[in-house]
Amino acid sequence: MELIARTHKSILQIGGTKKKMASGEASKSAESESAFNLFYTEVKAIEQVDSVLTSKQQIDRLHRPGSTYFNLNPFEVLQIDPDCTMADVKKKYRQLSILVHPDKNPADPDRSQKSFEAVNKAYKTLENEEGYKRCKEIVEEAKTRTEDMMKQKRKQLKKEGKPIIIPEDDTEQYKHAVYVQTCKLFADLERLRQEREAKDMHER
Repeated sequence: MELIARTHKSILQIGGTKKKMASGEASKSAESESAFNLFYTEVKAIEQVDSVLTSKQQIDRLHRPGSTYFNLNPFEVLQIDPDCTMADVKKKYRQLSILVHPDKNPADPDRSQKSFEAVNKAYKTLENEEGYKRCKEIVEEAKTRTEDMMKQKRKQLKKEGKPIIIPEDDTEQYKHAVYVQTCKLFADLERLRQEREAKDMHER
């Protein structure tokens, strides 16, 4: 838990640095953002998100292109809203763990085992108060970054004398932008964790 706390603190600290990117880096970031947005849209279109999918659909979802990236977000793995209660977390965990359990999917043992492990890991991350709190803080940081990005877009449109209307003014587009930022932050957290772990092993 101490390691999670240190890496999480590092993520929040790099937020200010990222806001000061040079124009060239900002352009590159925008291109990356656009590519991710397109990928996300395609995934969601294929997914046709449903509150309860079949065992095969859940296993497919947890192994879709980019799953290594998406599955770092425990809220995404369990298909729950970050504002849901712990009772909801437990309910969804029980539901998903049964659906993807290897015993229920003997025809697909390898993928079902990995899916079960992903669901279990997501639940373990959220089941205790401290872990749940830190994940919620990551979501709040994602909201802050999204709102800062929106302010910058509006500022640029005003400077150019254009109508101050941005895609994120739409509720669904805003939620999508927060989701993208949330996934990126969880990915940053995992990268920092691995780097710190490698450093600690090197120093032993």
